[in-house]
Amino acid sequence: MKVAVFNTKSYDRTFLTAANVGGKHDLVFFEPHLTLETSVLAAGFPAVCAFVNDCLDAKTLGAIAEKGVRLLALRSAGFNHVDLAAAKDLGLTILRVPAYSPYAVAEHAVAMMLSLNRKIHRAYNRVREGNFALDGLLGFDLHGKTVGIVGTGRIGAITAQILHGFGCRLLGYDFLQNVDCLALGMEYVALPELFAASDIVSLHCPLMPETYHLIGAEAIEQMKPGMMLINTSRGQLIDTKAVTKALKSGKIGYLGLDVYEQETDLFFEDLSNHVIQDDVFQRLLTFPNVLITGHQAFFTEEALKNIAETTIGNITDFEQGRPCANQIDLDQVKR
Repeated sequence: MKVAVFNTKSYDRTFLTAANVGGKHDLVFFEPHLTLETSVLAAGFPAVCAFVNDCLDAKTLGAIAEKGVRLLALRSAGFNHVDLAAAKDLGLTILRVPAYSPYAVAEHAVAMMLSLNRKIHRAYNRVREGNFALDGLLGFDLHGKTVGIVGTGRIGAITAQILHGFGCRLLGYDFLQNVDCLALGMEYVALPELFAASDIVSLHCPLMPETYHLIGAEAIEQMKPGMMLINTSRGQLIDTKAVTKALKSGKIGYLGLDVYEQETDLFFEDLSNHVIQDDVFQRLLTFPNVLITGHQAFFTEEALKNIAETTIGNITDFEQGRPCANQIDLDQVKR
């Protein structure tokens, strides 16, 4: 099958080409994001492969459908950036990668906790400048601290396993209780109780209408003074302006972000020679107790290999008319 692969970097091309054993599919790689303006590149392709920061709204989907696209193969687990109602009306099939390496994201979340706590990023820069003073680098023992995990699916559960090894007390919030988390001694509580009791809150839930700005002024008011907030899930789970205000007041003592609600025009690109126009993001960078990585949590060899192999397998299933377990059920979409 001829596939237009949008928003690609060198590593995407490397892993997708390796997974496309024998050249079973004709992969044509495009560097630009898929948008209404770049949708012209999809002409003549029955399939389009897109990433998490591509614009897959109704207008873009309509444009690629007019050009003959029947399959949208996502290289991501999340699909909140896709207008599912429009896809259903257009008769598009959407396939995704529901799991690639939950260990990658969970380990990154814990790495952010450790870096923020022990000021590893600040200490690294100090030592390179010949400054070996310890003032301002005081941390705390992770052992014995209470960590609230919001969302205890595969990634949240593995995060819980790692933190259990550190000797943390675990609180959880989810609609369904995970038996693996219960076996670790996790206590499931309501969100206000989790916020009030947790020294660290780590977000591992999907972005849905119900979770949009889950962390806003009301939630922050319920949190312990000086707590640590980690988000490796979706940027729009956090009201960035409310969090910035809480950083200024000291209510939030540490903030680790691998995602950002306005990241589309920032992350995955080299903007080192440009002036970043996002004033909210620029403000965050001024805080010494904020650590930001550019949607890097998923970025391991194992994850990229699994993403590529699953994506190619999804496309093959579609081409050969086989049922695909990774297809999004658009019949459940409500307008």
